[in-house]
Amino acid sequence: MNDRYLEIWNLNKTYDTPKGPAVIVQDFRLNIREGEFIALIGHSGCGKSTVLSMIAGLTEKTSGAICLAKHEIDEPSTDRGVVFQAPCLLPWMTAMANVTLGIEQALPKSTEAERNTIAAYYLELVGLKDAMHKKPAELSQGMQQRVGIARAFALQPKVLLLDEPFGMLDSLTRLELQEVLAEVWRTDRKTALMVTHDVDEAIFLSDRIAMMTSGPGATLGEIVEVPFPHPRPRTLFEDPAYDVLKDRVIDFLESQSHNPKAPALAAAV
Repeated sequence: MNDRYLEIWNLNKTYDTPKGPAVIVQDFRLNIREGEFIALIGHSGCGKSTVLSMIAGLTEKTSGAICLAKHEIDEPSTDRGVVFQAPCLLPWMTAMANVTLGIEQALPKSTEAERNTIAAYYLELVGLKDAMHKKPAELSQGMQQRVGIARAFALQPKVLLLDEPFGMLDSLTRLELQEVLAEVWRTDRKTALMVTHDVDEAIFLSDRIAMMTSGPGATLGEIVEVPFPHPRPRTLFEDPAYDVLKDRVIDFLESQSHNPKAPALAAAV
């Protein structure tokens, strides 16, 4: 296994404002193993989504470097599949067409039949076998997000980037889609980085939790290993070891709320 499949080195993001430079992210460093699922957690406004957006190539970094499979990346590419908080589907296209559109960009030499086969596979995997020919207006919000997940996986990217993908959903749908994501990830085993503010979600899905300090100039504060094997049943939340891990994450987050300019507690590993 490549322990440095996705390398983020001294990543910085500064915006110019009328009052001077605003430092959003400072010296952020993180190495992600191939096939690993990382949850990036921190207080609202600390720069989690900014980090993800820079990795996706959607936001220009001020300085630092991002390398994926030993190649530096700066611009958007189909080697990174992105799932946003809102699914951003084209309303005039069916679920199938929304997925195949991305596949056409990622696999330009593929035939229409091949693209349809790939799209159907991932739509079925996320539980939309009977809805793949429906348009977004005919789908619930949760079903639309399933399409977004299928679309990202169908690109066959090197890394999957998820920006609070369940943040707009009700609690029951959120739990259901966590299960869907976990199942698809176990099947496909993509390297994944997910931004979330939900501690339970981070523990349920990830191999490691990377915690950010509060801004301004937010950075990586601490990384904790999630020791529970996949697949993880919901009874995990009754395990005393789960309480210990959750308390550790919450203690870190509370320390940041009391001391917003706290320095980084540990180096990236």
